[in-house]
Amino acid sequence: MGVVKVIEVLSNSEKSWADATEKAVKKASKSVKNIRSANVQNQSVVVKDGKIVEYRVNLKMTFELS
Repeated sequence: MGVVKVIEVLSNSEKSWADATEKAVKKASKSVKNIRSANVQNQSVVVKDGKIVEYRVNLKMTFELS
């Protein structure tokens, strides 16, 4: 492996943390090439009327520079 760069990405989903993570990777891969890993740094939820309405993740993604 050569030189890698780390970026921070935030994402959300009404379904789950896993779905929010998948959305983040899918969206980032449209403009960032050679993504090697995604590390979930933080998970949180939005609660309304005693129910979870949104899942949020904060990811650090690494990608190799060409």
